[in-house]
Amino acid sequence: MRKCTLIIMLAATFSLPTLAQADTDDSQQREINALKAQNKLILERLDATAEMLESSSTGRTDATHNHSVADGDSLRDRVFGGHGNKGATTIGGYGEMHYNNLNNKNPGGSDKKEMDFHRFVMFLGHEFNDKIRFWSELEVEHAVVADTANGSNGGEVAIEQAFIEFDLNSNMSARAGILLVPVGILNETHEPTTFYGVERNNVEKYIIPTTWSEGGVSLTGRFADNFSYDLAVHSGLQIAASNQYAIRGGRQDVSNAPANNLAATARVNWIGIPGLVIGAAIQQQTGVTQGTDPNAGEASLISTHAVWQISQFTLRALYASWNLSGSGPAAAGADKQNGWYVEPSWKFNPKFGIFARSSQWDNQVNSGSNTQYDQFDVGFNYWPHEDVVLKFDYQNQSVPTGKNEFDGINLGVGYQF
Repeated sequence: MRKCTLIIMLAATFSLPTLAQADTDDSQQREINALKAQNKLILERLDATAEMLESSSTGRTDATHNHSVADGDSLRDRVFGGHGNKGATTIGGYGEMHYNNLNNKNPGGSDKKEMDFHRFVMFLGHEFNDKIRFWSELEVEHAVVADTANGSNGGEVAIEQAFIEFDLNSNMSARAGILLVPVGILNETHEPTTFYGVERNNVEKYIIPTTWSEGGVSLTGRFADNFSYDLAVHSGLQIAASNQYAIRGGRQDVSNAPANNLAATARVNWIGIPGLVIGAAIQQQTGVTQGTDPNAGEASLISTHAVWQISQFTLRALYASWNLSGSGPAAAGADKQNGWYVEPSWKFNPKFGIFARSSQWDNQVNSGSNTQYDQFDVGFNYWPHEDVVLKFDYQNQSVPTGKNEFDGINLGVGYQF
């Protein structure tokens, strides 16, 4: 009996370190497993972050590229939340800076010598699926919007476009939101790399008030193989007698815009020959002052345009004309407002091209006095990259007596991505 007791005591004595070691091993293993779990989560987060950065570098964040996890949610859901993550998102933008060195021939006027970051635009688009998508542009003009004592700051922050697009079939789409009015050449395609000249041409500034956005709905599509069309119903202009019924002053930018009198626009383009686009647009608005001026009534716009590219040569031409009814516009001579330009250009290679442009515009054709502006521009574009452009031009103006007449040079740099 004593012998058995001694054996048990000896066995217990020698087994205590082993049991203690086992407990220690279990504790260490639990710590190791916990560290592995933490490392796995960290790696997952790093993986998700790397994927997000990689997608951002290409301008797209595509939810279909997210890896799956055990609970069925995407890694982006786990790390960043699950708001609006179905589909593909596109980020882009464009901008341009100008240097103007212009002499004013009006004895009472000042020269224009200034540097201006004219536009900074961010683009955001999202494809919800193959048939529904969203497009938008947010613009900052003149670099800054500041509160000045006399309100002289010319900066502006504006939504240039923001609409939902629905594919109705393979040849037709519908849009709803803030739309670029389908008229002219530049209003819908005005990135600085896509046109010659530092400043946008004055016909598509004072007659077609580019950039011209309105709130509404539209249909766009193709028919008969060689034609494209746009039909839109949208908010209208609100011009005023205080501004001589000038068209550009009537843009409302869809900012609490009075909509007593909507406008309708229709455009058709013929694209039957490669390199040639010929088009025309019509717009009608029943009350161009939104009912604020009983002396002004309807307004209608007719415009035609052509872009013809043959190898290295391109010719752009546009004509636009407004007719305004009412005794107010007639008294100011603004019942007729029109303009045109012709612009030939020659692109020697993908990096360098030259152009010349002759333009004329008048916002008071029937005033009985000289209110016509003429301008001739000549210059070149240099593209060190297809999405980056350096510009130079010389402008020469002929203006009505007493108006500011600016002649001189313009330099610019622009980009898009």
